Order: sequence, then C-alpha cells, then structure tokens
Amino acid sequence: MGDISKDINSKFPNERVKALINIKYTANWLNTMGNEFLKTSKISNQQYNILRILKGANEAVTVNMVKDRMIEKSPNATRLMDKLCDKGLIERTRCENDRRVVYVKISEKGMKLLDKINVDELGKPMNAISEEEAKILNAILDKIR
Repeated sequence: MGDISKDINSKFPNERVKALINIKYTANWLNTMGNEFLKTSKISNQQYNILRILKGANEAVTVNMVKDRMIEKSPNATRLMDKLCDKGLIERTRCENDRRVVYVKISEKGMKLLDKINVDELGKPMNAISEEEAKILNAILDKIR
C-alpha cells in the first residue's frame, strides 16, 4: 500500500495539506497510467475523453460544448480535435448560419477505436477499492469541489 509521505519523501504540516498533495499526486499518477495504456491506440487521455464525449452525445455537437464537458479543461482542445480529425476519428462541419460555430461528431473509425479500448483495463487501478469506498471517495471529492 502506498504512502504519499514515503513516495515523495516529504512531511506535511497537517492531514489536509497531505490530502491535497495526495490528490494531486494520485491524479498525475492515474493520468500517467492512462496515457501508457492508451499509447497503443495512439491517443492521449484528453483525446480519449473527447471521443467519449462525442460518443455519448449521439449527434454532432459544438466544439464549445465538448470543451465544457472535458474532464481536464484544456486551452488546446481545438488542437486536440484537429489531431483527432487528421486521424479520421472525428468529423467537423461548420454551421451554415454562423460560420464561427463548428460542429464535431465521432466517426465510424472513432467508434471502432473506442470499442477496442478495454475500459475495465483502463480503470484497473480503481479495483484497489470497493464500491462502497468508491462511493465515499466520490462524496468526499464532490464535497471538496
């Protein structure tokens, strides 16, 4: 079992500060694990998040809506979508009435890629906690936000 104090060789003034650092450290660790897992699919965590958003939307949605729903808010979301478009994983269309508005949707190729990604394997680190512990953790994280 990990101990943040030992993992980063540090002491903390109190448990709240330790918890804050632990959340940040764990989030970074999970991101690294996710990126390693997705490397074979040649997409990043953020690109995976965009594909999941578009799959869940079931229709073309605005780029701004995708940005709003992203887990990791990113100033380069448009660039991420450009890369997904270049790979043929999403499709873009401009609004006929307002050329400033761009719609995006997941392509068939993007759907096939998502189908190949084993979500259970991606979420494997979370198997270390029970459903009840996950429920408690979610409640605590929601309370912090």
